[in-house]
Parts: sequence; structure tokens; C-alpha cells
Amino acid sequence: MTWIRGPRCPFDLETTGIDPDNDRIVTAAVIHIDGSTVTPRTWMLDPGVEIPEGATAVHGITTAQAQQDGADAAQGVEEIATAVAEAVTAGMPLVGHNLAYDLTLLDRECRRYGLGGLEDICGRPVRPVIDTRILDQHVLPRRKRVSPTQGARVLKTVAQVFGVAWDDEAAHGCEFDAMVSARVAWWMGELAHRTLEGLPTWVLSDRYARFGELRGLNLDELHDRQVAWAAEQAASLQAWFRSAPADRGGDPEKVIDGSWPLRPSPMAVTV
Repeated sequence: MTWIRGPRCPFDLETTGIDPDNDRIVTAAVIHIDGSTVTPRTWMLDPGVEIPEGATAVHGITTAQAQQDGADAAQGVEEIATAVAEAVTAGMPLVGHNLAYDLTLLDRECRRYGLGGLEDICGRPVRPVIDTRILDQHVLPRRKRVSPTQGARVLKTVAQVFGVAWDDEAAHGCEFDAMVSARVAWWMGELAHRTLEGLPTWVLSDRYARFGELRGLNLDELHDRQVAWAAEQAASLQAWFRSAPADRGGDPEKVIDGSWPLRPSPMAVTV
């Protein structure tokens, strides 16, 4: 069975910030897709800390709203991790965009509340995972930006590239983002398995496109390749930072962690 067939589990978090080691979950979605049946589970948590205005501007949840409507963080984290573990145990691929962030943050939240690491809860490594951030950069390594102001690899851009409908009002809601990533992943697999004659013009015109490297893989093979590609992408970005001039954001000491899909835990997690 190729990786685009069978049940799958889109997964997404919205959080208090961009630091997976120390930020907290605000909302989460774990969705089971099996054929035409879509079963979503969603959560809003009271993270127990102030939600910065910058984070609220992204996902729309204020501290007051989370305190009023959110579930207890410890209970919610356990439920989210259990839902993820159920998918992993069933061999159902987790699908999302930049999942090294989401899975690492969930792991740290589990440790924060004394549940052990995410792999402890799963009882096995967190796999298979399908990460549209890693796949997009691999199959279209030199594609042009859709806008000078929009991130080249953000989910909105990737959705637009693959023709997946995007709604700015619904975006950064966990369920919406998770489902968009699942649709993007499907299109990646669909294009990988088409004949040359069946490929759209925009793929044929990109001389660097390499969808064929995804063809015929099973889920374990795809996962293992993403481990290698994530490391390569991180090493390339680190090299850029170290060679770029300071006025362009360069940093000769920059370190980019290429661990995927779960980054190693630091010695301590902030409580």
C-alpha cells in the first residue's frame, strides 16, 4: 500500500508562542480520516499562563477566553496525547505541517504534567508521520515565492501552490489547518503517482521538481526518508546562517536542530 492510501490522522496545535520547549497548548485537533468518514476531536485549554497578544493575533484566543472556556491543562494535555497515541498505535500516519514543532511541544507538555514523554505514552516511537513542510521543501526545492511578504514554506503558501482552498478567517484554527495539511499531503502523493502526461504544467515547468522520489513508498519508507530530508534541510539552513552577513540575519554560531519528528528533550522543562 502506498502512503496516500488508507486511514490517516491530521494533527495540529495552536499555542502561546513559537518555543516548543516552553510554550503551552491553547487549542488542538486530532482528526481520524478513513475513506469518506472524518471524525474530528478538538480541545481548548486554559494554558495556565498569559497568552501573548502576538499569539492571540494568530489564533484568536485571548487569555480571558481560555480561562473561561478552556479545559484544565493537565487533563487536556493527557487527552490530546492519548488521542495521538491511539493513532500511532494503530499505525495511522499523523499528518500536519511542521510537525516537529507540534509533536515536540506536546512532548514537553506531557513532561510538564508528569505524564512522561510522548513516546512513553505511545509505547513506541512516534511514527509514521507525514510532514507537508518537509515534503514541500524536498519535492519543490527551488520554487518561487507566491508573494514577497508571505513565507515561502508556510501552510498558506503550500496550500496555494497545490491548489487547496484557503480561508483567512478559518486559518489557524486547528481543525482547519490540520485538514488543509491532509489535503496538501494527498495532492503530493497524487502527483507523485501520475504519469508524465498527467502532470500539470506548473510541475512540468519546474526543472527541479522531484515528486517521483515519493512514488511507490510505504509509510515506513516515507517516514525514514523524511528523517534524512529534515536533517539535510536543517544543515543547509544552518550553513546559510553561518555564511550570511550580519545585516542579512547571518550568525556564525547559529545551530539548527534537524531532529525529526520529535526533538530531544532538554534536561529540564519550565513549569
